[in-house]
Amino acid sequence: MMARAGGITNAVNVGIAVQADWENREFISHISLNIRRLFDFLLQFESTTKNKLANLNEKLDTLERRLELLEVQVSNATANPALFNSS
Repeated sequence: MMARAGGITNAVNVGIAVQADWENREFISHISLNIRRLFDFLLQFESTTKNKLANLNEKLDTLERRLELLEVQVSNATANPALFNSS
């Protein structure tokens, strides 16, 4: 009788262990999926950010060239005011 009761207990323990193992595997699977989603998001974010920064850099370069041109024009106007007087 004791051997039989022990067998049931072992079966129950094995069943509990198997259930816990499946739950752990499911948890690990969810964690892995969420890590993959985070990784994909970060890759997309990096790509988008690089493109936006490149566009901003081009605009800054254009503004810097315009500013340099304006500085030269102001410098010329200051040095030669007679060139800009219409009277």
